[in-house]
Amino acid sequence: MGLNIVLVEPEIPHNTGAIARTCALTQVSLHLVRPLGFSIDDKHMKRAGLDYWDLVDIHIYDSFDEVLEKNPEGTFYFATTKTNRSYDEFQYKNNSYFVFGKETKGLPEELIKKHKETAIRIPMKDIGRSLNLANSANIIIFEALRQLGFPNLK
Repeated sequence: MGLNIVLVEPEIPHNTGAIARTCALTQVSLHLVRPLGFSIDDKHMKRAGLDYWDLVDIHIYDSFDEVLEKNPEGTFYFATTKTNRSYDEFQYKNNSYFVFGKETKGLPEELIKKHKETAIRIPMKDIGRSLNLANSANIIIFEALRQLGFPNLK
């Protein structure tokens, strides 16, 4: 139970590291879907300064379908610029999963179409770019935490 961030094929280790730090400090679970654009073995994580990696509840999958199979009780929200529904229009509950795509392409179009009822966006000016992945994940996860009363946080 709790809140979850799902990164589908993340490419940039610093983004995943920043999100992992948020997860460690907020008791949010982190789910990574392969292929990853970096190594997550202990040696690489320590060299990257991720000395909090062992505080993260992390799960690794070979496909997004595996995420769905192993978490059938979850409610999934898909972060994208390809929807009109703002992330603050939803009432989040425990067992919410916030799904983010790779930095260069976002989530696959077919995934967004299949889950259009729970596709969410962060309002921003359209200049052909979007917010950094780690910033986007933080904005959305802190809205969900706020709605839930910041459970177990001080």
